[in-house]
Amino acid sequence: MNYESVIGLEVHVQLKTESKLFCSCPTVFGSGPNSNICPVCCGYPGVLPVLNKKAVESLVKAAAALNCRVNERSIFARKQYFYPDLPKNYQISQYELPLAEKGCLEIFRTADNKPVEKRARIGITRIHLEEDAGKLLHSIGSRELEYSLVDLNRTGIPLMEIVSEPDLRSPQEAQDYLACLKSILQYIGVSDCDMEKGTLRCDANISIRPQGAQTLGTKVELKNMNSFRGVRDAVEYEITRQIEAVDSGEKIVQETRLWDPDKRRSRPMRSKEEAHDYRYFPEPDLLPLVLERGWISSIEKSIPELPALRKERFELEYQLSGYDASVLTADKLLADYFESSVSLCKAPRETCAKPLSNWITSDLLGRLNAENKSIPVSPVTPENLARLVGLICGGTLSGKIAKDVFDEMWRSGQNPENIVKEKGLVQVSDVSEIEKWAAEAITANSKAAAEYKSGKEKALGALVGAVMKLSKGKANPEKVNQILKDKLK
Repeated sequence: MNYESVIGLEVHVQLKTESKLFCSCPTVFGSGPNSNICPVCCGYPGVLPVLNKKAVESLVKAAAALNCRVNERSIFARKQYFYPDLPKNYQISQYELPLAEKGCLEIFRTADNKPVEKRARIGITRIHLEEDAGKLLHSIGSRELEYSLVDLNRTGIPLMEIVSEPDLRSPQEAQDYLACLKSILQYIGVSDCDMEKGTLRCDANISIRPQGAQTLGTKVELKNMNSFRGVRDAVEYEITRQIEAVDSGEKIVQETRLWDPDKRRSRPMRSKEEAHDYRYFPEPDLLPLVLERGWISSIEKSIPELPALRKERFELEYQLSGYDASVLTADKLLADYFESSVSLCKAPRETCAKPLSNWITSDLLGRLNAENKSIPVSPVTPENLARLVGLICGGTLSGKIAKDVFDEMWRSGQNPENIVKEKGLVQVSDVSEIEKWAAEAITANSKAAAEYKSGKEKALGALVGAVMKLSKGKANPEKVNQILKDKLK
């Protein structure tokens, strides 16, 4: 039997605020254990929460960017459960009436890890505000020495939970949805979305059903995925596990499972029978949240150009391919870097935009990824990359020499003009000089010259290579090609 997978994602995003959701404690990452806490976030008797206005504003921004309806009236609730890292024994969240709901996100489906122009519309059920819990640190050792430590620094950090409809149909689509969501949230500046630091966390609800069926199968919740690739791998594993179970006559049990990235498999955490009854009820210490329509509208109007629109503009304005535009606009800082480089380049926009795109998506991103660095710490600045491409467009440097110059720019952070001057790397365009090298190359490679004369155009490549070797890569490639063709007529 052929099966269809049905996937929905619950994404928790830490909002970029200076203080926690209901108190003034800082949200700085990496502080010493239990150093950013107070009686409010620790749940001491008699304390009262005070709502962080910046967190509400951030969620309204996200709602606007994700095409959600913002409710002018929403209610906070107590989500009751006991866990050692939850000092109040309840979490302040939203339940029946969230801040935003009924949105959607369009993603570009991918094929062979490259975006294609076929879009998928993924519904968003709701977005609500809630406070984060603390963190447990477990010992590793013998059973006699097992213990757990509690760090409450994260307690009370403002989170927004984005719940999708079960509209995703493949592991790759789940990864694409997350990547698109992360890009939008970074563009509007509401979160860093760093999975390694836990500022973006994701749970997946997965089920299978016979191809063409309309009813949903029994869902399994999957937790503990700490990267986009991890989400894709975990979802793929769970789909395969469920298909194998059903084909062997087993019944899928509704449960929560934990993903083990090292073993690349999941294990049961709790079954439906053990699931919590959270006993939600309205938070008595917080009034219903009522927003003015004018305030909501002012925030909606402040939304910057989002990735999809910026991608379309890059294609039209800079004449880039859909793939190049997708890569450049997926990260706001990368897109800003590209546009800054174009504006600083002395060559005309129509001449330099495509080469700059190539250098950024290939050489620059390759180096950044290899050294696990990000755009803000790149030793090659937008201005220096613009200068390098300007030297190439102006005929001062060949593409081959430019690679060597870029390597030195990456190592030293120097501008390309200084490197070219110090190393004597200026491209040779003098016709008489190139003609000498061409004559020498033809004499030394008579077989290739004869093959070219007989109609084998590919043979010219060997002769061009010989000239470039004689010139130590400094000869102007266009003039080399033309001079060789003239001499071999």
